[in-house]
Amino acid sequence: MSLRNYLDKIRPKFEEGGSLHAFKSVYDGFDSFLYVSSETSKSGTSIHDAIDSKRIMSIVVIALLPAMLFGMYNIGYQNAVLAGKLSEATFWGMFFYGFLELLPNILVSYIVGLGIEFAWAQWKHEEIQEGYLVTGILIPLITPVTIPLWMLALAVAFSVIFAKEIFGGTGMNIFNPALVARAFLFFSYPSKMTGDAVWVAKSSICGLGFNVPDGQTMATPLGEMAQGANLPFNMDWIYGLIPGSVGETSIIAIAIGAVILLWCGIASWKTMLSVFIGGGVLGAIFNATGSLTLPWYDYLALGGFAFGAVFMATDPVTSARTETGKWIYGFIVGAMAVIVRVCNAGYPEGMMLAILLGNMFAPLIDYCVVQRNISKRAHRGEQK
Repeated sequence: MSLRNYLDKIRPKFEEGGSLHAFKSVYDGFDSFLYVSSETSKSGTSIHDAIDSKRIMSIVVIALLPAMLFGMYNIGYQNAVLAGKLSEATFWGMFFYGFLELLPNILVSYIVGLGIEFAWAQWKHEEIQEGYLVTGILIPLITPVTIPLWMLALAVAFSVIFAKEIFGGTGMNIFNPALVARAFLFFSYPSKMTGDAVWVAKSSICGLGFNVPDGQTMATPLGEMAQGANLPFNMDWIYGLIPGSVGETSIIAIAIGAVILLWCGIASWKTMLSVFIGGGVLGAIFNATGSLTLPWYDYLALGGFAFGAVFMATDPVTSARTETGKWIYGFIVGAMAVIVRVCNAGYPEGMMLAILLGNMFAPLIDYCVVQRNISKRAHRGEQK
């Protein structure tokens, strides 16, 4: 209560005429982040619901924690494997090494992103939205842990300004901001986003981890397959003990997040399932035509496919919103991901482009579904 009383005490300074009136949006942002707003509607029709945007974002962050925590451990694990000293490493040593490697990326993502959000809100005299709470943690999870911090900061700034604020802020953006940040890095600095040298941290930190010579590299299983390797199915693909983007390797951790999102009613199971159906169908077609010699389910277990299906394709702002549209949208995303992977050996990870393409067509899908329903109802009315 002491914090609540203090915030109430200093509120007049941020109101109209107060000495800190210029920072009212900053005050409101912190206040709404810490407490539920006490403001209520004075007129008009209102819908009372226990879920608001702050709670939705908080639940998504909680759902991302298993993938993030396992990703921290996997950073240390891959470092020990590449150094050839896995027998000398301990569980907590590998975990805290990964924690220290990932922490700067998370801090840069939030400091730069929230800094721009706060500045933009001040400039526009608007409230600060909670949308970046999720984007800020997604970006470090879908990029290599070795990405230079200045590149990450540049990508975050580009994403927040050009993929979000330009469109009107949270809830108005067409494309997923986290994927826009990844796309910016991929096309601007491809050598830091692809290849065999970007997936494993190579320097010890505070006595944790091992120093690895620069010449040693490790490819992702998906990258090896793109180069023609015929890898047998490995349970490490499910556990997540493979090189890759921080949050995308463990199917088990992603599945835990999916259960949380579905249980809380945050994500659409129709979108999620249809992504896997689309990927499976196209993979089976490529298997039948001989274009893909690997089992189709290998493509669903590797890379960012599962992570994208659970956390990115289901974004309620940038995905289809009609019930029928969710099936169509998800199928397109899953199918396009496999098409890109199979038809472009130079880019083995196709989920990013597939979801961005789906984002672009989501409004059109919803429009067509709605118009079809209107036409059907009008036709039924004519028959009567």
